[in-house]
Amino acid sequence: MPVNRVKLARVERNLSQQELADQVEVARQTIGLIEAGNYNPTLALCLRIAKALGKTLDPLFYLEEDHERPEAQ
Repeated sequence: MPVNRVKLARVERNLSQQELADQVEVARQTIGLIEAGNYNPTLALCLRIAKALGKTLDPLFYLEEDHERPEAQ
């Protein structure tokens, strides 16, 4: 399961969920679900979030090593 750091980056930029949602053109609830790990955003949405937060994808969304597929080990 992907781990994300969206909430931390959003708070660092002093943005509310609504402000970030407005910037990336989604509902505030979508941002809340992403931050809670209950929504798997599209790549396009991930890119918009990263751009709005001044980050690249890696610091925001990455796979934990413990959750890699067995064939990748």
